[in-house]
Amino acid sequence: MKKILTSALIGFVSGLFGLWVGIRYYQLELISTQNQDFTEQSLAIPFEASYDEETVSAPAESFSSKDMALSNTPSFIEASSISTSSVVFIQTIEEFEYRTGSMFDWFFEPRTSQRVGSGSGVIFSEDGYIVTNNHVIEDADVIKVTIGKRTIDARLIGRDPSTDLAVIKVEGQSLPAIPLGLSEETKVGQWVLAVGNPFNLTSTVTAGIVSAKGRNINILKDKFPIESFIQTDAAINPGNSGGALVNEKGELIGINTAILSRTGSYAGYGFAVPIAIVKKVFDDIVKYGEVQKAFTGADFVDIDSDIVEKLQLSDYDGVIIANVQPKSAADKAKLERGDVLKKVNGKDIENKAFLEEYVGNLYPGDELKLTVLRDGRLLSRTLTLTNIEGTTGIIKRNVFFSDYWQAKFEAVPKVERELLGIRSGIKVLDYDDRGFFAEFGISKGFIITAINNTPMDDPEELATILEKIRGRFTISGITSQGREVYYPFRKG
Repeated sequence: MKKILTSALIGFVSGLFGLWVGIRYYQLELISTQNQDFTEQSLAIPFEASYDEETVSAPAESFSSKDMALSNTPSFIEASSISTSSVVFIQTIEEFEYRTGSMFDWFFEPRTSQRVGSGSGVIFSEDGYIVTNNHVIEDADVIKVTIGKRTIDARLIGRDPSTDLAVIKVEGQSLPAIPLGLSEETKVGQWVLAVGNPFNLTSTVTAGIVSAKGRNINILKDKFPIESFIQTDAAINPGNSGGALVNEKGELIGINTAILSRTGSYAGYGFAVPIAIVKKVFDDIVKYGEVQKAFTGADFVDIDSDIVEKLQLSDYDGVIIANVQPKSAADKAKLERGDVLKKVNGKDIENKAFLEEYVGNLYPGDELKLTVLRDGRLLSRTLTLTNIEGTTGIIKRNVFFSDYWQAKFEAVPKVERELLGIRSGIKVLDYDDRGFFAEFGISKGFIITAINNTPMDDPEELATILEKIRGRFTISGITSQGREVYYPFRKG
């Protein structure tokens, strides 16, 4: 009985296997016939005709879908060759002192250490001027630039925290300066390359498109930030900062500045300062040593659904004036809080970022022809832009260095004083980390408004008073966070 059951089981399995072989052979014959039929018919089908790639295959003589994709993708070889030679590797060294927090700090000098950073830069002129991000070189005591295989020292020419840009210089001639593009020709959807040195991987090129323009992401902590970033999906990582965003011709259209990421690495969103802003900042720093900022004397906000409903507006175009500073350019132009700015010099105002970028490219003394909506009526107004002192002349920084205090001081300009609500003030720009200001915890950027209730408005006078004063005294001022404080001191 056992032998009979075994024979039956083997026969049943053999039958199933034979059935599977027969079905598979039939399927292969059917597929072969379908492919042969399609090959014969497709010779008469135009190239543009569509077909289902899952059930048919194209003949060897026709283009495949991969060929079609490649034929529509631009070649970045020339753009990469042009731009990589102009993008440099930047290394920075910051020296600082620290204490261990133990009792031995009372008996020994503070220990010194170094903080090393890196980033990218773009050669802007053949004689060695390089543009990078301010945050790449901020607080650096030593800046080194690698061009090709050479590493050379660089010196700081100037920086602009409001745009996160800086200019440094190396000694050299006939350096490969990058060609410049035009901001107005940069379009959403166009192909771009990001060139830089992410994770110390020099001369790295990534490709993507312009995802958006005029992005304001509120990352610049300056009192007068200008944010109108180009957004791109070209991969940008730490180390790309200060590198180039170029078009298909290899022309510079932006300086890569930031990524939007929860991890610190690339997550699909990168942001670059547009070339129009970069060029103005560069020209001003090289020519004047200071960016010639133009001010309207008004604060603006974008129009949203709540504002449309509250003001009963018919559309979302333009920006709202949120505040007008007394005696400012906006005040003199008879602009009012709640006005809707619709056009500037004949151009439609899309949003706040557009207006900030537009004004950021102008100079004190330039005029704005504005179209204003007020109470349902369109009005024309002319506004003359002013500088940070409220005039229309060229501003040059007047920084005083005190040998006695080993510190740099600068008078606070008029526009910033009005913003802070103070009549006078001296900003502590920098100092020796072993000096008076470091010892008593006065931070860099602190604004001294008064000593023993006597207002301070002259940097040199401040340094002299602090040098001569004896006994108890009080320094009043404002922190970089805008908080009013005072420090009691005693000096023997």
